[in-house]
Amino acid sequence: MSTSLLLQGKTAVIYGAGGAIGQAVARTFAREGASLFLTGRTLSKVEVLAKEIVADGGVAEAAQVNALDEIAVAEHLDTVIEKAGGVDISFNAVGLRNTTLQGVPLVDLDVEEFMRPVNELVRANFLTARLAGRHMVANGAGVIMTVTSLPARIANPLMGGVALAMAAEEALIRDLSVELAPHGVRVAGVRTQAMPDSGTIEEVFGIHAKAHGMTREQFQAMAAQRTHRKRLPSLQEMAEVVTFIASDRAGGIAGTMANMSLGAIPD
Repeated sequence: MSTSLLLQGKTAVIYGAGGAIGQAVARTFAREGASLFLTGRTLSKVEVLAKEIVADGGVAEAAQVNALDEIAVAEHLDTVIEKAGGVDISFNAVGLRNTTLQGVPLVDLDVEEFMRPVNELVRANFLTARLAGRHMVANGAGVIMTVTSLPARIANPLMGGVALAMAAEEALIRDLSVELAPHGVRVAGVRTQAMPDSGTIEEVFGIHAKAHGMTREQFQAMAAQRTHRKRLPSLQEMAEVVTFIASDRAGGIAGTMANMSLGAIPD
């Protein structure tokens, strides 16, 4: 019995495709048949990824797009629609540009540093979702997705404004969903435990480990012990879940975040 590809015939735009999460999702989308338009602040990173996907038989092209720039996002999306005829999936993998904003007590944190994750992450998610949503509503179909982490739901010390930004992203997912779902557009996301095979998480673990007076390995082991499986999820596990939710087989999932904490937090 043949098995059809999950995203065959779909056109997907990935923002922040040069990062670890964006790359993992892009490769998995491509494996499942999606045609990809990869964007990032650094063109060289997304070009390398696009060439790799094409070499493996996939369809992908790269563009330099700052997801905080409304005009740049709009112009790129117009180009995608002109080339592909529309956009089926918009996935935002834009990450923090400055991880050193963590590891500082809130009472010692400058207000601008506290607000930076909100101003960057929430703005990028709103701009990309709003613009994609307009096109999807006109077509009566589409999926908008993002990824957050556990601090959106649980209190962790020394997170700066990151937890607030993640919680705001999840609120945005719910509000977009209730407005767009009646028009055939699903909005959802994945909330994952830290993924140690991401370079950013390795750096963040180092920052928190230092603040707690332990090694990075000890901090990672402590985080893993909080899960039911006594380990942390991988980038590929996250990408598989994102890909399924982006597919038509997940039509019943909307306005929610898939819990990938491996049991560390209840739903």
